[in-house]
Amino acid sequence: MKMNKNIQTFIGCDHDYEESRIVLFGAPFDSTTSFRPGTRFASAAMRSESFGIETYSPYLDADLEDRHIFDGGDLELVFGNAAKSLAIIEGYVWQILNDRKIPCMIGGEHLVTLGAVRAAFNTYSDLHILHFDAHADLRDDYLGEKLSHATVMRRCHELVGDWRIHQFGVRSGERAEFRWAKDHVYTTKFNLAGLEQAVAALKGKPVYLTIDLDVLDPSVFPGTGTPEAGGVSFEELRSAISAVSRLNIVAADMNELSPIYDQSGASTALACKLLRELLLQLG
Repeated sequence: MKMNKNIQTFIGCDHDYEESRIVLFGAPFDSTTSFRPGTRFASAAMRSESFGIETYSPYLDADLEDRHIFDGGDLELVFGNAAKSLAIIEGYVWQILNDRKIPCMIGGEHLVTLGAVRAAFNTYSDLHILHFDAHADLRDDYLGEKLSHATVMRRCHELVGDWRIHQFGVRSGERAEFRWAKDHVYTTKFNLAGLEQAVAALKGKPVYLTIDLDVLDPSVFPGTGTPEAGGVSFEELRSAISAVSRLNIVAADMNELSPIYDQSGASTALACKLLRELLLQLG
């Protein structure tokens, strides 16, 4: 498959595929969203609005212009067909990993993570997952459906197994999810406490990083489909991304921005800034 440069790229991500270490792409899919849809518009909005921020990060004293990042644009996913869409994502991510590059996906609803994790697990059998989210996403099914943004971490667990998923910021879910989690995954409720211990435990292991932006408090990030009060601040999440960057992150994603629910554009601007920090850390 020939990798062609996207016409409109995220700011600073306009290098050729062959020379790039990181491959950014969008997965505009929200067909299983359980409350408010709209995440399929996130990647396009973030590319457009990214030109409202700088390529330079004063937090890191680093600049996207000095990194080699390729923006491959948005995948053409099958609206209404989760299985086919996940297969497309899996194939694309597998190619990136096979070319020894780091995929970074913009969702889309959180279910898109499963396609990327499948590819990463097929490449790294000892894969671990770091998961920032307001929701546990550990239901076995949602209204009888196994493939849902409410079940994505349960499906990921079926791949990687017990004690390979570390969740932070979780403050919503069914009682059954939290009870099941106690015997199978590491879940830190409400905040990011214990992240440093998790980073120490994961040192040297291949890690998939998934960031559901609704881990943020809706007072600073209202532009999401399932807002949950009591979340973390921008600075807490930015610092967390910096902390986990010391790990061997083999793939990453950022998902669940729904730009239509914040007409001020502040949520999209925040997501762009966090993505800049993530890309700089990955590079």
